[in-house]
Amino acid sequence: MGYNVEKSDAEWREQLSPEEYAVLRQAGTERAFTGEYTDTETKGVYSCRACGAKLFESDTKFHSGCGWPSFYQPLTDTIEYLEDNSHGMKRVEVRCANCGSHLGHVFPDGYGTPTGDRYCINSISLSLQPADAQE
Repeated sequence: MGYNVEKSDAEWREQLSPEEYAVLRQAGTERAFTGEYTDTETKGVYSCRACGAKLFESDTKFHSGCGWPSFYQPLTDTIEYLEDNSHGMKRVEVRCANCGSHLGHVFPDGYGTPTGDRYCINSISLSLQPADAQE
């Protein structure tokens, strides 16, 4: 698939830390309850750590108790959806539509949210630009 940001494997490895590369480019997962944004309540915009594309607004973040940052809705056209049948489960993987980096998965169990969805996203896949830094 053609993305706006395309880099060679060597370029991604040079840009990203080994931990970032394992999640963003190899569809790995950080350990639950270890990510820097799991409990963050700072207002702002969450972007793809690999390419900087804006993905989620903090107003759509909620505490799901799953161990990873959870959002109920991405910004328009920022997410690519792929069927994921790994690990004996049927899930929907979400990737950055701008660079193809793995972000996490979306589940239809966001009870009490406006959309009913829970985007379960690895903190290491995100960068937060606080609202007060955007002014």
